[in-house]
Amino acid sequence: MDSASEIAFFMQIAKHGSLTMAARAMGITPAALSKRLAQLERRLNVRLINRNTRSLSLTGEGRLYLERGSAVLAELEELERALSTIREEPVGQLRINASLNFGRVRLAPVISAFMREYPRLEVALDLSDHPKDLVEGGFDLAIRLGAQPDSGLRARRLATNSRYLCASPTYLERHGTPTTLADLARHECIVVDRQDTPYGVWTFVLGNTMETVKVHGRMACNDGEVALNWALDHHGIMMRSGWDIARLVRANRLRVVLPQYRLPARDVFVVFHDSSRQAPKVRVFIDFVARMLTELDNMDAREIAGQGDGPALLVKTAPAPRPP
Repeated sequence: MDSASEIAFFMQIAKHGSLTMAARAMGITPAALSKRLAQLERRLNVRLINRNTRSLSLTGEGRLYLERGSAVLAELEELERALSTIREEPVGQLRINASLNFGRVRLAPVISAFMREYPRLEVALDLSDHPKDLVEGGFDLAIRLGAQPDSGLRARRLATNSRYLCASPTYLERHGTPTTLADLARHECIVVDRQDTPYGVWTFVLGNTMETVKVHGRMACNDGEVALNWALDHHGIMMRSGWDIARLVRANRLRVVLPQYRLPARDVFVVFHDSSRQAPKVRVFIDFVARMLTELDNMDAREIAGQGDGPALLVKTAPAPRPP
């Protein structure tokens, strides 16, 4: 019998003031109760109770054991309640890794809204050109774009990352607006050189038909932000995510071209350790980000379809989801 159980056992005896009544309350025989009490007294090497045929009374040592023991049990119960609260409420620091541009443009405003909903949380956001190892970096999770990661980590798709062809109004005024995929052959196309896609090969979907076009241009870069700035400087047509151009379409700095064609999406995934999934801070963050990204994606789509006639994009706070 551990110390906490011994204290609780003795408290029952003192509460009922009778070995027989205490035994009945605990569902044991008076003989078994007397045996356990004797074992406790031998272990403590003190007499806790003065016994007679009709009643019992606590010794001085018994009163001290009851008083101090009750306080110890109360502290243990408070500790257990505190630990239970920690298990259920999102508290502590959340360490997140994400790509530079997506982190700056899309994720940072969402985290700002998230922190207003969860003031007991701390967030450390690490932005990098390349994904970092979650274990080595001590990250709780990472936000990544592209195909679903196959790295042995848990993954959940957060949002569809729709992409569009776009160019500046000035470029289109100078060179004309393409109306068919064949028209791209006579346009300057700014290529973002990515390791996971063939160089200068753009794929389009119209209905149930998929078509691949080899594009050309005088300018290419492995950094999407640089390529976007070139497009803003009127150098050509480029492919870019909706979350990155919606604000520029709204400001009439970019126009979407060939909107009837759909481009393969590079979806947004969150990856995390299997053990991290159980942490409330991870669960509520993933649910919050998934909901907010979906809402923002829908706003982007409306904004881009209206070519800048819609309202400004704002990250709105919403009621925090309950942890599952």
